[in-house]
Amino acid sequence: MEMKDPDQQTLLEFPCEFTVKVMGYAEEDFDALVVSLVRQHCQDIAEGAVSTRASRGGKYLAVSVTLTATSKLQLDAIYQSLTDHPRVLMSL
Repeated sequence: MEMKDPDQQTLLEFPCEFTVKVMGYAEEDFDALVVSLVRQHCQDIAEGAVSTRASRGGKYLAVSVTLTATSKLQLDAIYQSLTDHPRVLMSL
């Protein structure tokens, strides 16, 4: 059986604009933490590419980071870094 290149196992065409959404507790530096984790794998995050939204009760914070993804491997690495961090509750 022929193995496909991991980059080909996606419906996305690279490079493409992609938004990563991350949830965590609403702590003062959570958005900066998310950006630093994403930046380990994608240095080119444009100004205005990060948005935040607090939950209704204010306990949680959702951070969205829009970036230009260059490969599935890059996205996998971003999600792995996010899921591995103890302050990240969920990433989509």
